[in-house]
Amino acid sequence: MQHTFDYLIIGAGMAGEAAAQAIRESDAQATIALLGAEAHPPYDRPPLSKALWKGGKVADIWRPIDKARATLQLGRRALTIDRAARVVRDDAGDDWHYGKLLLATGGAPRTLPFGAGFIHYRTYDDYLRLRARVKPGARIAVIGGGFIGSEIAAAMAMNDCRTTMLFPGETIGGHVYPAGLARSVTDYYREHGVDVRNGVTVSGGRAGATGATLELSDGSTLEADAVVAGLGITPNVQLAEEAGLELAQGGILVDAHLRTSDPHIYAAGDVAAFPAPTLERTLRVEHENAAVTMGRRAGLCMTGQDAPYDELPFFYSDLFDLGYEAVGILDARLETVEQWSVPFREGVVYYLDAGRVRGVLLWNVWDQVDAARALIAAPGPFDAASVRGVLPVAG
Repeated sequence: MQHTFDYLIIGAGMAGEAAAQAIRESDAQATIALLGAEAHPPYDRPPLSKALWKGGKVADIWRPIDKARATLQLGRRALTIDRAARVVRDDAGDDWHYGKLLLATGGAPRTLPFGAGFIHYRTYDDYLRLRARVKPGARIAVIGGGFIGSEIAAAMAMNDCRTTMLFPGETIGGHVYPAGLARSVTDYYREHGVDVRNGVTVSGGRAGATGATLELSDGSTLEADAVVAGLGITPNVQLAEEAGLELAQGGILVDAHLRTSDPHIYAAGDVAAFPAPTLERTLRVEHENAAVTMGRRAGLCMTGQDAPYDELPFFYSDLFDLGYEAVGILDARLETVEQWSVPFREGVVYYLDAGRVRGVLLWNVWDQVDAARALIAAPGPFDAASVRGVLPVAG
C-alpha cells in the first residue's frame, strides 16, 4: 500500500508526539503521519518508574496526540529509507512517501545474554508485566545501579516488596555522584529495606512462569518472583546508518536546527546527537526534557520556522523521598565541589573541568535549573572557591 504525507515521523514516543503537535500548530493544512513500533499511542515514560508506583493513574500518562490530527499507525516498524525517492518502507510492506522525515526512533533496552523472561525495563508493557508481580512480600531482583535501576528499586521497596539490588560498582550512582553522596545514597537504600549487593553481578539465570533464579558472581543464587534489569539503552540508529546518514556519539548527528546530513530528514530525542555550544561538544541525552523540547523544535524547523534547539536539557529523578534535578554533564571523574545546607539531603554539586562549570546537580533544591544553565554558559574561570555558593541553597 502507498501512503503520501507532507511530514512523516518514525517513532510514536514523546519526541514524535511533540513534533506532530508543533507541525500542526505551524501548518494547519499539513498531512502528518507517525509510525510507532509499540502497540500503544504516545505516552510519558517517566511515570513508568516514578508516579505509577506512588499512586499515579495510568490515565494520566497518555499524550494528547489526537490534537495533532495526525495519522497514527501503531505496531509498525520502519525497515528502509530511500532518500532519493523520499520513501520509507515498513515491515508490513507499505511505502510511506514524505516531504520531510523525522527520526524519533528512541532506543532499545540493553539485555542480559541469558534469562528469557526477565523484564528489561523500558515500555508500558514492561510496566504491566512488573505490576502483575508486585504485591507486599514479593521478591523482586533489580539488576543495575544507575538511573532506571535506582528508581525501580526504590519503587519496589515503597510497594512493600522484598527488594534486592545488584550492580558491579561500589555504590549506587557511583559514576555520577561524588563519593560521599554515593555512599550516603547506598546507605539510605539499605535503611529503607533494600538488600543492596554492590560489587555483585549476574552470571546466569533462568525464568519461568512463577519466578526466576539468578546465579551471582559471588557464587550464590537468588530466587525472585520477578527480575527487572535497568541497564540503559542502545539508540536505534540502524535505520539511519543503513540510509547513509552521519552518526556521532552513538546517535544521529544533527545541526542546531535538528537537520541530519540529509536536508529532508531530521532527528530528535534519545537518538539525536546535537551541538551543545555551552559545553563545547556534541551531546546525546536520554531524558524527558530533551525528548519533548527537541521534538517540538524539530517539528517547527521542519515547517520552515527558525527554531534552533539551543536549550541545554535537564533531567530529574525520585529516590524514595530524595529527589534531584540536574543540568549538563554529571561525571564523578570531574572535579566536584559540594555545597550542602544539610549534608547529603539538601545541596548543590558543581562539576568543574578546565575552569568551566560543566554540570550542576540540584539535590532536593528546586527552581534553579535556569540559573544552573546560565552558570554552565558562563566563561569563568571557576574553581572550588569561586563557584561554591553561586547558587542559593535553602537551610
